[in-house]
This record gives sequence, structure tokens and C-alpha cells, in this order.
Amino acid sequence: MWGFFINIYILENLSFGSEKFLNTFFSIHCKVYTMTDIFDNVILCNKCKKVMKRKDIEKNGFVLRQVECLRCGSRIVHPLDEQELKKFDNLKKKEFNVKMRIVGNSYAVSIPKEIVSFMKSVKEHEKMVDDMVRLCFEDMGRLSLNFNSGGFENE
Repeated sequence: MWGFFINIYILENLSFGSEKFLNTFFSIHCKVYTMTDIFDNVILCNKCKKVMKRKDIEKNGFVLRQVECLRCGSRIVHPLDEQELKKFDNLKKKEFNVKMRIVGNSYAVSIPKEIVSFMKSVKEHEKMVDDMVRLCFEDMGRLSLNFNSGGFENE
């Protein structure tokens, strides 16, 4: 979070000949606010006031950070992880119509920017253009792309 403060100082009226000039100075101050992660602190259960234990769970390929009370079983999932999972679920429900084009001796299909930008934010690296993907012919009329690169080995 950023905060900007602009101070305007009017110091004096200066006159040169018959014209008057207003001498104004601008001062810009910038403050940077950083937030700490709530899960970096000890979290107490709302019901039984005991310290909650950190635990990671996996759901739809996402690792969700959560804290769980061992006494009463109440759980709190990290809000940012929950938000990313909701974005994924919303994208998963959408159906995209894309064009198939001929490029040289191959066919090319465009991937919507919405999907690529989501994958960039999850993958946390900037360039996906030259990344290798795995293309599989699953069933008649169904292809799949696997963006989880790594060493592609023959299966």
C-alpha cells in the first residue's frame, strides 16, 4: 500500500518590474506501508482460546494454508489462497471459443489472455511464451495441454 502526500508551500510574492510572480515550491513525500501476513503470527481459536496448528491441504492442485484447532476442530483457511482457488473455479466454469489457424505445417490455437494471466500469477514467473507444454490426444475430439513443465519424459 502506498501513501502520497503533496505539500505546497507559497513563500513570497516576487515582483520583477511591473509583473508579480508567485514563488511556489512543491514537496512530495512518499510513504510505503507493508502488511505482515496474518499466518506469521500465533492464532488462537475463537471458540476454545487454544493455539491453532498450521497445516497445508491440497485442493484442485492448489496448496491451501490453514490453521486448525486440535481441540474443537475449527479451521481458518488463508484468505489469499482461498481467493486464488475461487478465481480458478470461476475460470474452470467458463467456456472459451477460440480460433484454430494454420501456421506453416501445423495448426495453432490461441489461449485466452485471461487464462494465461491467471497461470502467470499462480506460477509466479513473467515469461510463458517459450515454455514447453505437453499436448495429449485424450479421446476422440479431445486434446489436453499440460503446462506443468519440468523434464518431459516418455511415459
